[in-house]
Amino acid sequence: MDRKVSVLVVSAGLAAGIIVFMLLRVWGDLILAIEHWNPLFLIPAIAFSTAGWWMRGARYRSILGRLGIRAGLGFSTACVLISQTANLIIPARLGDLVRIFILKHENLSGYPTGISSIVIERFFDILTVAILGLVALPFIPGVPAWVYPVIVLPLAICGAFVIILLALGKVQSENRILAIAFSMIYEMRKASLSLRSILGLSGLSVAIWLTDVFTTVSIAAMFRAEISPAVIILAVVVGNLFKAVPITPGGIGTYEAAVAVILVLSRTTNQATATLIAISDHLVKNVITAVGGVLSIRLMGTWVVDAIRDAFRGKGETGA
Repeated sequence: MDRKVSVLVVSAGLAAGIIVFMLLRVWGDLILAIEHWNPLFLIPAIAFSTAGWWMRGARYRSILGRLGIRAGLGFSTACVLISQTANLIIPARLGDLVRIFILKHENLSGYPTGISSIVIERFFDILTVAILGLVALPFIPGVPAWVYPVIVLPLAICGAFVIILLALGKVQSENRILAIAFSMIYEMRKASLSLRSILGLSGLSVAIWLTDVFTTVSIAAMFRAEISPAVIILAVVVGNLFKAVPITPGGIGTYEAAVAVILVLSRTTNQATATLIAISDHLVKNVITAVGGVLSIRLMGTWVVDAIRDAFRGKGETGA
């Protein structure tokens, strides 16, 4: 079996194994939890999740604009949806490469600028999520000690990233590889560290992650779970920080496990309900992502499928 196919099979099997293990542990209580299912709560959950994707598109459009690339809101949103849909299938977050190939295919940027746009987006995502978690911590008594490094480490990484941008943002080199690297660092510094960029991108990032939190709040309400907003924020934060580690495609399994563990901290939710909330929450978000991604592929054209295939293979456009 091809090595990359093996990686896909193993990571997908791991994701499925985690979900099955979680369900089997609470199987006897799941029926009781399902009895509280109210489809009406799905409407706001879907609305919040959908709004979040348009906000992501608006933020990515803003990032591209700061890198000198003019793109419409529909195009930028489609880029984000397609790459995230690919991440649901491809391990190690290689789906992010799809966005780079799309920008190259449309003659909007070369690979280095495309990579810079994704790094900037990831920086603001990680920074915002970690700060939200830090804000929520004081309102939650009895937080396990392991949660603190989960939040502090990403903040430290973001701080180190800023220091690198400030220190190397204007360095030049005659070496071709170093020249490209320093050029990318300069691009990222210019696009992300101006006062206007910080305020604009940070504001959009906070709005994006609040829609993610509101989606989880709606799902929790569907199961009549009385969980404090701080616990839900922390659950979303920890779930997404674990999800950022490329263990399984789309963080399936790792996200649900982390969210369920944090929700139990509320002491008002049993393991079965917390598990069902976590699985339902991620399922709703992933279905919205997949539907948006498929529609975006249809609108852009079937050539995008080749870009997804190339992302999995870890190379440029077909024939490059």
